[in-house]
Amino acid sequence: METLLIGLDGACRDVLDPLFDADRLPTLAGLFDRGVVDSLESQIPPWTPSAWPSLYTGVNPGRHGAFDFLAFDGYDWGLVNRSHVREHALWELLDRHGRSSVVVNVPVTGPPRPFDGALVPGYVSPERPTCHPEGLLERIEAELGEYRVYAPEGVDGDEQLTWYRRLVEMRGEAFRLLAAEHEPDFGFLQFQQTDTVFHERPADDTAIRTVFEAVDDQIERTLTACDPDRVIVASDHGIGPYGGTEFRVNEYLAQQDYLRTTSGEGGMPSWTAIKGDDEASTPSAAERAVALASAVGLSSQRLGAVLDRLGLKEFVLDHVSTDTVRAGTERVDFPNSAAYMRSRTELGVRINKAGRDPDGVVAPAEYPSVRSDLIGALEAARTPDGDPVFGDVAPAEEYFEGPYVDEAVDILTVPAGFDHMVSASLRGETFGAPDEWNHKPAGVVALAGDGVDTAAELEAAHLFDVAPTVLSSLGVPPSTRMDGETLPPVTAVPPDSYPPFEARVSRSDDEAVTRRLSQLGYIDDNEY
Repeated sequence: METLLIGLDGACRDVLDPLFDADRLPTLAGLFDRGVVDSLESQIPPWTPSAWPSLYTGVNPGRHGAFDFLAFDGYDWGLVNRSHVREHALWELLDRHGRSSVVVNVPVTGPPRPFDGALVPGYVSPERPTCHPEGLLERIEAELGEYRVYAPEGVDGDEQLTWYRRLVEMRGEAFRLLAAEHEPDFGFLQFQQTDTVFHERPADDTAIRTVFEAVDDQIERTLTACDPDRVIVASDHGIGPYGGTEFRVNEYLAQQDYLRTTSGEGGMPSWTAIKGDDEASTPSAAERAVALASAVGLSSQRLGAVLDRLGLKEFVLDHVSTDTVRAGTERVDFPNSAAYMRSRTELGVRINKAGRDPDGVVAPAEYPSVRSDLIGALEAARTPDGDPVFGDVAPAEEYFEGPYVDEAVDILTVPAGFDHMVSASLRGETFGAPDEWNHKPAGVVALAGDGVDTAAELEAAHLFDVAPTVLSSLGVPPSTRMDGETLPPVTAVPPDSYPPFEARVSRSDDEAVTRRLSQLGYIDDNEY
């Protein structure tokens, strides 16, 4: 193996350095010590389903088209998958130059496209993903036993720690098996639990050490087995504590008269709507009462806010069914709203533009002024302490460039210091408590081994630079469409023009994956 790329979801120096200092990660620390290391600036939005495609294509979301966990078709939506990433992955470009690859657990890579090598998809794929070549998953399980993308539902405590370790081990074992079989020029092994543990157990030092020690062990085993000439370690974003507030953008837009709500079907994804009912039933008197209250403006969210202030919320939740709560759930009324946040991890606001969106209410001639006014209104948003909510509010074109910009939000809303969490939820109040830990824009990159000039200056490294750097390390020209450049420690190969990508978008609605994303808080759940 010439180049091994190790992906650590959510890793950054603030997370790694304390573990290095405690001598918990000898293999990673060794790579960092003998190589060249820098922070790696992520993109906006710095979230997994858009950032990893940017890393493996070298282009911004406006060029590849994956902006979020969800892919929207008008007001309808489905889970994002590889078909929404409309640009060549670096292993597909390597294939054009007669180079083989093994890729394991990289998010948003399924269903895979054909190339010389093997690929096992990672995050947001179904539990039993379609692999390349056909029948690969069955072969892996015949050799290694069960292979899972996600832990079983409902595990916690020590059992959850066991699954953290086991999922990490599965990645390493599968990668080494396939590397031995294919003897690839390039390998890409990604670990997702380094991010998941901070979403599920952010204050649990034991859980964090368990995950990172397991990852370090698998990296050591992989280096021993594969003996790569050079190693690149990269993360898609950083992670850290949030000390600010949760800002509910759709509540704010409703107050500013841009957004309308409904208590009927549709609206933004909420797990209560996604999961559906397995059994038909007649609405109870309580459900009918809540629905009636919602019809006159007293939704279950607003009722919940009142109960919370009276200290009765938990009592009511213990005695009122989920169906009763759902009967009054307030949702965004897409067709009748001028603007809305579709999904919090898109990190922005979409304008309901006539001629583009199915029932657009903002005329194209009015669009520039509406967007300008909206930017002003969002810039004016203040926390309860009087501080700006956003560090930047900008037109999408300031962050995205390419043929798919019109599929994105129209306005990017970047939280100030990434210390506040934006939300698409409607809960009756504009502010709430944020997650303890969430994404930060600074990840990490390290390069070590043959052909890596450790004396070269490495600064201002960007997520988009990883793909061209990998290609150059293998003597293969990066694409002229790439937004990134080869990092200075690696000798750059001049870019070349590649044929246009042939897009074949397909919809994916895997219920188990949707449920998992909801549990982790990536898809807003409008229940309280």
